[in-house]
Amino acid sequence: MSSETLSGGPVRPAGSHLKTGLRDYGMLMSLVAIMLFFQVVTGGTLLRPLNLTNLVLQNSFIVIMALGMLMVIVTGHIDLSVGSVAGAVGAVAAVLMVRYEMHFVPAALICLALGALIGAAQGYWVAYFKIPSFIVTLAGMLVFKGLALAILQGQSLGPFPPTFQKLSSGFIPELLPEAGALYPTSLAIGAALAILLVVLNLKSRARQQGHGIPVEPQGFFVAKNLAFAAIILYATYLIASYRGLPNVLVVMGLLIALYAFVTTRTSIGRQIYAVGGNARAAKLSGVRTEWLTFLTFVNMGVLAALAGLVFAARLNTATPKAGLGFELDVIAACFIGGASAYGGVGRVSGAVIGALIMGVMNNGMSILGIGIDYQQVIKGLVLLGAVCLDVYNQKR
Repeated sequence: MSSETLSGGPVRPAGSHLKTGLRDYGMLMSLVAIMLFFQVVTGGTLLRPLNLTNLVLQNSFIVIMALGMLMVIVTGHIDLSVGSVAGAVGAVAAVLMVRYEMHFVPAALICLALGALIGAAQGYWVAYFKIPSFIVTLAGMLVFKGLALAILQGQSLGPFPPTFQKLSSGFIPELLPEAGALYPTSLAIGAALAILLVVLNLKSRARQQGHGIPVEPQGFFVAKNLAFAAIILYATYLIASYRGLPNVLVVMGLLIALYAFVTTRTSIGRQIYAVGGNARAAKLSGVRTEWLTFLTFVNMGVLAALAGLVFAARLNTATPKAGLGFELDVIAACFIGGASAYGGVGRVSGAVIGALIMGVMNNGMSILGIGIDYQQVIKGLVLLGAVCLDVYNQKR
């Protein structure tokens, strides 16, 4: 007879919930282990407030694009053009804001619309003409890389207006009384997030119990939530010890929450996974497979454009080589985070964790003085290992 909680709901056996926990949170534990490793070998440099803030700023555009790439990969496709699109959009932004002195708001909206059009053009070829996404986006990578060179005429263009720079280099304003060297507004936001996470998990657990779905043992549930809350509070404390929450971190947080909601709580999210799992069966079930594929590429184009704006704001200039190699880190982040190369599998949290793993590895190896040549070798081996693990799980 299965054990029950105080409210009468069934509880999964200990071995079952432990196995599920390792599967669901294995990548998070890997991220924590990697961070602890580099924290030790760098003599505590990795988690210093300044370095942690720089880590967020340096990888913000990768996280943003990883959200869109996850959707593309889940549908069974790939987009190799995201880096070139980001670079081309950054070049357009520089022309509008620097050369023609356009206000950053309409200029940014034009750039996002341009990203949507680029995604729509590529998505149309993939979804309706059935041309492999690898070929379409490889062509796009070459086209937009060339367009960026042409737009900038082979030269860097900047600086951007100070208001636009704040997108990537600015911090949220301080609304609460000062608390020594800490930024209390950032601390309050972190505490609110930790409380919100616990409340949402409690509601989810109660809902599962109400429907008779087996849940985790109470001790494991409490320990898990305490661990998550502690991680959020500690990270917030470190960031609040420097200059508070960066503006781009707020943008990232809102996007992560939005995409997590869409993929887990909406019908369109479930349909996207159905397309990746078995496109033919999904179409026979009434799912508009071509439209959803088209939509994922439009979404990817918008996020690539946003990432291009963030990167340009961080550099304070648009360069012809901007975006070079971004697609490799973005794709690697998704696969390391658990997305399947066969489609139909992947989580927003996994893509974000995968991007953070790549960022921590880059940052940690740079602090240690490891050359870029060996960094590429190590990252390549990590990606290969992640895909091999995916293939192994598919065959089990």
